[in-house]
Amino acid sequence: MEKGKIRIKNVISIIFIIAIILVTVIIYNKYNYNDFTKCVSEVNKTNFTRDNEVKYSKMSSYKLENIDYHDAMFSQVISVIPNTPYKVTCKIKVEDVENIKSSDYGGAQICINGTRERSTPISGTQDWQEAVLYFNSKNRTQVDIGFRLGGYAEKVKGTAWFSDFKMEVGTANQSKEWNMVCFIFPKIDVDVDIDGKKEHVSLQMLDNEISSIKQNLERFSNSIKEISRDKMSIKYETIIINEPIKTLSYDDENGYYVSSDDVRNYIDSYIENESYDHIYVAFRMADKQKNNSILVNDWIGLGGMDYSGIGFSNIRMPDDENNYAYTYDERINIFPEEVFLHEFLHTLERNSEEYGYSVPALHDYEKYGYKEENLQGLKTWYTDYMNKEINYNGEKIGLPAEIYKYKPVSEKDFKYPITVDALQEPENIIEVIRSLFRRISKVFESISKSTS
Repeated sequence: MEKGKIRIKNVISIIFIIAIILVTVIIYNKYNYNDFTKCVSEVNKTNFTRDNEVKYSKMSSYKLENIDYHDAMFSQVISVIPNTPYKVTCKIKVEDVENIKSSDYGGAQICINGTRERSTPISGTQDWQEAVLYFNSKNRTQVDIGFRLGGYAEKVKGTAWFSDFKMEVGTANQSKEWNMVCFIFPKIDVDVDIDGKKEHVSLQMLDNEISSIKQNLERFSNSIKEISRDKMSIKYETIIINEPIKTLSYDDENGYYVSSDDVRNYIDSYIENESYDHIYVAFRMADKQKNNSILVNDWIGLGGMDYSGIGFSNIRMPDDENNYAYTYDERINIFPEEVFLHEFLHTLERNSEEYGYSVPALHDYEKYGYKEENLQGLKTWYTDYMNKEINYNGEKIGLPAEIYKYKPVSEKDFKYPITVDALQEPENIIEVIRSLFRRISKVFESISKSTS
């Protein structure tokens, strides 16, 4: 009789344990985000759940629902090898995702938390598609990979599902040749705010201005080898976009300018089909002869910007057609390609700093004893800057020689990829339980640290 009671108790215990496991798995399948950390900018605006109904594969998808305009993500800190190309992919499905600013700046995306590095945002209502984030670890040993519904300085609402995460390491392309593109926008048709008053500006570049851009790009492709002393070379193409630029960005330092977001919809398809290492956008923003003016500071180019990990520069045509900034003339200007070089060097300046090098500021030429020269502007400064031959306190300073091989990451770097274990999900009940114990252990570690 006693043995029978014991058996019954054992059976009940087993059933109880199985029930706990089943409940745990059910809760896990709905709410557990494995080793990810949930991040929100405001509370009570995003629901985080696992969805076993809407999913891409056998695994429950990760669902983010922004019930109001919000920026939210789940992320995981991953160890990386410095100066190494990485590729992160996942599948994303979206429903009624819209930006608070009625733009395409935000959406469902992969990102590196705390930076502007991201995949192309997905918005609207779209079925499952692959999102890809390429990045170089540079001087980092850890990155916080985020799967986001929102954006850097952007808020969105709607629902997104994420699934099938994968992270790969590639081999950096060590070629000294850079592939560049210049998108020429002959037309601009924008509404701007000048001193509190709305002003409509509609302009068309002249044929000779377009020819001037092309000629100077050709000069630039030749002069870069000379100025860098063969440390790098470029190939390039020009693409004319006949649709007008419809929006401009603004900041107090530069006034109005063309950011990557102002032209993303026009050039994304070109960028996706070609591995570019640097992007120029050329346009005319004002015309004194037509009494058109847009509030800008005194610049003909802006550099150091970013387009999904690729250097991005503005080339602005002079407001006055009698300006010789882009015209080769032996009596006036024998270095009209200077603006292309200068803005590209801003990208190399930024890259150097992000890779952990200390370099002189590109605009500090006077501090080191250089000045603009007749006919050739700052060519001497650029030459010494690119070849680390600036004399300063008994040392030679300038750009490091390695920087010419540190190009943006692209699909070419993943001919023979290696998949890493990061972002991998539990695939069976044993791995689920292990994942739960890891989460519980982390909670206790956090509590212990906070009370010690």
